[in-house]
Amino acid sequence: MKRILLGIITTFLVLAHTYASESLADNAKVSIKFYDRTMYYPGDSENNPVKIHVTVANTGSETLRFKMADDHMFSIDFDAFDVKNSQLPSTNRLVEKRTTSQAVYFREIALEPGEEYSFVENLKEFLDVKRASIYYVDLRFYPELYNKKNQYIVSNRLSLEVRPSPAAASSSKIPVAVPTAAVLQPEEISPDKVIEQTIIARQRSLWDQYFLYMNLEEMLKRNPSRSSRYNAESADGRNQMLAAFRSDLQQNRIDSDIVAIPSKFEIETTTYSQVEGSVKVLEYFDNGTFMEKKRYTYYVRQRDGIWQIYNYSVDNLGTE
Repeated sequence: MKRILLGIITTFLVLAHTYASESLADNAKVSIKFYDRTMYYPGDSENNPVKIHVTVANTGSETLRFKMADDHMFSIDFDAFDVKNSQLPSTNRLVEKRTTSQAVYFREIALEPGEEYSFVENLKEFLDVKRASIYYVDLRFYPELYNKKNQYIVSNRLSLEVRPSPAAASSSKIPVAVPTAAVLQPEEISPDKVIEQTIIARQRSLWDQYFLYMNLEEMLKRNPSRSSRYNAESADGRNQMLAAFRSDLQQNRIDSDIVAIPSKFEIETTTYSQVEGSVKVLEYFDNGTFMEKKRYTYYVRQRDGIWQIYNYSVDNLGTE
């Protein structure tokens, strides 16, 4: 009899706990947005934070109650994945706090219908952002604190663009093969870095590096006439056309816009999904008595982890 009674009580408690969790999830909405959005770079949590404004709202018709730790690391988590679905790791500080035995101080928060509770957190205190990429970020809120991490509410998702650090972006370092028989190999770098290295290679007339991330076949086929002739050719004929196309580009006989040499450039924006992207670049051309300004849009596509340039467009912005 005691066992039966104990089983009934246990079942009741589980059902009550489940109902309370579902009720909280139904009546609470957690949302995030950027706070004082700026340019974000890898690392440097203190001087280049990614501040996220977090809001817990009562969307129900009854009082909403939850716990809020004084140290928010015991109340929330950030999750961030890049375009390859790789997850950003937690910071050492976060791991140390959660694995060290300590008292967690918290407050009971009560929100009436329509009320909100908000605060701002630095994402870089939670996640180790080491490299430039596009990340998709959401937040998990633990109404009963992290020690009951299976109970959580998920926020909306943000798209976070982390650009190469200013030092890296202005760097003139590009992969250069030493004078051996070694063949240059493209690296798994971000689209904006691909464009940066390609432009720098052109400025230095390093043709092997210039073509390293360029899909010559797609660039050749931008011209409808060339595309028709290329499609009608045999495999050998296509190889010959590609070789001739590359030679013509090097001699500046065709498509002069793509091989024009800017005196300086500035990457404006980078946008990409898992397989497609575009990079907008302001490029300046010194014509002696005046500076010509153009906006290049480079279109890139990922193949086996490598981003390749397959198309471009140019907008003339006048002179300076």
